Amino acid sequence: MRFFEKRTNQENECGDGSLSIRSHEELRDYLHTAFFGTDDLVIDLIERNDEIMALIQLATLTDLEKVDEQILSPLNRNHDRLFLNAIKPAKMQELYAPEQVVEALTRGNCVVYIEGYPCFYSFNTSIMVQRSIAEPINEKAFSDSHEGFNERLETNLYLLRRKMPTKNLVLRYFEVGQSVNSRVAVVFVGQLANQEVVDEVEMRIRSLRIDYVSSAGVLDQMIEDTPFSPFPQILSTERVDRVSANLMEGRIAVMVEGSSNVLILPVTFFAFYQSPDDYNIRWINGSFFRFLRMASFFLAITLPAIYISVVSFHFETIPSELVLPMQVAVMHIPFPPIIEAIVMELTIELLREAGLRLHTAVGQTIGIVGGLVIGDAIVRAGFVSNVMIIVVASTAIASFVVPSHDFRETVRILRFPMMILAATFGFLGITFGFSFLLIHLCKLEGFGVPYFYPFSPFRLNSLQDSFVRLPIWSMNRRPMDSRPQKRIREFFSRGWVKDEHPKR
Repeated sequence: MRFFEKRTNQENECGDGSLSIRSHEELRDYLHTAFFGTDDLVIDLIERNDEIMALIQLATLTDLEKVDEQILSPLNRNHDRLFLNAIKPAKMQELYAPEQVVEALTRGNCVVYIEGYPCFYSFNTSIMVQRSIAEPINEKAFSDSHEGFNERLETNLYLLRRKMPTKNLVLRYFEVGQSVNSRVAVVFVGQLANQEVVDEVEMRIRSLRIDYVSSAGVLDQMIEDTPFSPFPQILSTERVDRVSANLMEGRIAVMVEGSSNVLILPVTFFAFYQSPDDYNIRWINGSFFRFLRMASFFLAITLPAIYISVVSFHFETIPSELVLPMQVAVMHIPFPPIIEAIVMELTIELLREAGLRLHTAVGQTIGIVGGLVIGDAIVRAGFVSNVMIIVVASTAIASFVVPSHDFRETVRILRFPMMILAATFGFLGITFGFSFLLIHLCKLEGFGVPYFYPFSPFRLNSLQDSFVRLPIWSMNRRPMDSRPQKRIREFFSRGWVKDEHPKR
């Protein structure tokens, strides 16, 4: 807890080194005003050895057993001693300003004030209630570690420290928020992370002017470079192994108290299609699955648009064997293809939202009912063709392949402008849309790193871990997009292959 306290020089706060609060009555009036007369503010006065001691706490945040263990029991065992002689100094922290007392109380601390003493004394007595360490919900782990972060910052830092037992791991703490202070931790490997990027991240966090940072997603939107871009520029993850692997590549992790998501930066476009499981299987299989994910990006964005273009403008591109079946399928449909596609895509989105917001069992039922009953009924009614059902279903499956939840949302949104362009200009509209996306990706940057690296700017030797993955033993250089201090990995080879077997 003491890491997060704003340690202020005593002389700066009190001028001559004395407290601005002179009595228990002044302290009570100040705290009742500061907390707007809340009923869970408890101030107990205890008399012992000519000392009048005020025990201050917020009952909803304080663990009474810890108060008894750290304060009351030592005082009872050492009844004849003064307060400072009865309590171990290691158990408490000195505070020199009433504002620090208010902040300590909101953290669950118990504060002791004694008239005539030069400071307040704070004890860490907060209630420890947290969700158990479990597998990440949004990121399925198939191999290696199944541990996921939870909502408590100290637990997340413990998991990361245990995963990376090294002296080079550096932690920096910040408090963000004007009305409610939110604790934020910036984590990086000292020998690898680029100091310019670290300074930039810390500067952006310190410069925030916001009432309350409720989650890592809010902080993400506050510090990213291009807020109007549809593409996420900071990677969000719940997996401990993913964070540790990115830290060892020279990247930076940002954690927020109360959020199970950890932000990783700087990252590129291809980082959102990489999964930690790719490195736990053979490189050929990992490359195939990663290439499949990349292909799903183009499929999820363009498949409905291609269908609309073919049916509306370029019917001659259909193979002769399929001309008659497709003509029969769309002949009696009363709406143009763009209306069909938008209606079905919106139906899919409604079903997905309904499945997310309802109870798990009910949500699965809604998905099955929607997919089978509604899909079959709308085809039988003649509002949508069978081919459109196949196109929309294939598009939905392709969008679910993306490992990153944030990027998955982007892919699902981008298909709508592509469909409108296809309905207006045909294949020319799709070409224009893709050209615009490519220009935007090449222009986009995050914390000084090109978003579409290693294709823009093109770096051949950095393709080893982009849309494919080469063998682990051959990737002896860290990617340049993280701008690491050390590019060469230490002892990253199969040196034993070259060793000769000793003679017997």
